[in-house]
Amino acid sequence: MVRSEPQRDVIRRRLLHQLGRQALWAALLVIASLIVGTAGFHAFAKQDWLDGFLNASMLLGGMGPVGEFGSAPGKLFAALYALYAGLVFLVVAGLLVAPVFHHVLHRFHVEASKEP
Repeated sequence: MVRSEPQRDVIRRRLLHQLGRQALWAALLVIASLIVGTAGFHAFAKQDWLDGFLNASMLLGGMGPVGEFGSAPGKLFAALYALYAGLVFLVVAGLLVAPVFHHVLHRFHVEASKEP
């Protein structure tokens, strides 16, 4: 089926709207995770705010922590936050890829099976 140009524009606008909405959710998740991570490194690892932000950013970006954690609570928080950051990375990737995948499924007319 060949689509007319107005139909393509509607589909393109719908895809861009969905991408924008998912990107907003992903950004909110990352910002909330940065706030929690920065506060956690400040409280548990006794780091100043900038170092806590650096460690939270590096872990969320998949790079790993910077510096050393002297106390046991700091090390425990860093380990748990690293596991959490890995999950956030996967969730954000899924949020950003989902609209494109959904669009591709519609493009190839893939439908759910309708068994009785």
